[in-house]
Amino acid sequence: MFAHLRPAFLLLALMTLLTGILYPLAITGVAQVVLPRLGNGSMIVKDDKIIGSKLIGEAWSSDKYFWGRPSSAGEKGYDALASGGSNFGPTSKALMDRVKASIDVLHQSTPGKLLPADAVTASASGLDPEISPAYAKLQVARVAKARSLPEAQVTAQVESQISKPVAGIFGEPRVNVLLLNVTLDDLSSEPHG
Repeated sequence: MFAHLRPAFLLLALMTLLTGILYPLAITGVAQVVLPRLGNGSMIVKDDKIIGSKLIGEAWSSDKYFWGRPSSAGEKGYDALASGGSNFGPTSKALMDRVKASIDVLHQSTPGKLLPADAVTASASGLDPEISPAYAKLQVARVAKARSLPEAQVTAQVESQISKPVAGIFGEPRVNVLLLNVTLDDLSSEPHG
């Protein structure tokens, strides 16, 4: 019987070595050489300090900053260890209550305005770092007022941060909230936070 099991154990050890150790090390090495910034998580560095990742959304609550999408990742949202959607269906009372709460908060700062879907719905991961240009433009008046800046200047910053669809057809136009907020901090010389 051991004669039959020995090849299976050897194959298991070989495949574990190849696919569990050598392949990940090779891919990591290639990423570090070819695309080091992307391979390290697209970190945003300011004054020699990492302030966030271009790929992971953060919670923004101050009126001086653009807010991202609502997050269902963790109890307080934006918890990378609890990444994932809420899994609530369209008839869920909990989902309707959360969406209504988001609508109420946004209508306080933008009364009577039509809200884009991403303003009140969470992404599948709960960590989406980007919002639609429509949601960003909806927030311009609030941010400009809180920063004592002309709305036209804040709108220009939003326009400069809009990423177009890849190759003109893949994806939607979008605005990275962290990058936009960092440019606003640079504009008004305020610290990130």
